[in-house]
Amino acid sequence: MTRGRFIALEGGEGTGKSTQARLLAQALEQQGLEVVLTREPGGTPGAEAIRQLLLAPPGEGWGARAEALLFAAARSDHVEKLIRPALERGAWVVCDRFVDSSRAYQGGAGGIGDDAVRALHQVGSDGLRPDLTVLVDVAPDTVAQRLAARDGDASDAIGGRSTEYHAAVAEAFRKIAGVEPDAFVIVDGNGSIEQVHERILRAVEPVVEGAT
Repeated sequence: MTRGRFIALEGGEGTGKSTQARLLAQALEQQGLEVVLTREPGGTPGAEAIRQLLLAPPGEGWGARAEALLFAAARSDHVEKLIRPALERGAWVVCDRFVDSSRAYQGGAGGIGDDAVRALHQVGSDGLRPDLTVLVDVAPDTVAQRLAARDGDASDAIGGRSTEYHAAVAEAFRKIAGVEPDAFVIVDGNGSIEQVHERILRAVEPVVEGAT
């Protein structure tokens, strides 16, 4: 049986990647493909339980190292119980965030370093990488407007961090994509939902054509 394909959508808060992941999954299904739409942290009961610990942490919350370990644990369960089985049966997986979010958030903005995050991923998930990672890049002022409209004063523990933190995340994403051009495609996330969707469809077209 032919292995499925794995596409991850990445970006900081307010970039619209969750909406775009859903639209991409629908578009691929319309082409007759079996598609599993999932997210990180989450996707399995165990990973969803860890998600709650991360987004609504007890006490004073987690430091960057503990946070990275929790993300890696959630991802390990997600990969073992959902992503790998789906790919092995020939399904396509569209994931809202994957390991590059940990690299940008905990590794970059959190300061623990890229090597540490990659080592955790190697242990936890055998270093699994998407066939393509789509980085949705949006102007900072647009992100601020979207977050204000989306969250108001009710952001989660990560989304509610400082503007400087989220700027560091965005810069880390761009840096990662810049040094790994074969693994990433950067898509302009400014404009309407439909415009961004069309850009993403064009970006993933080579992966679709290569699998048919």
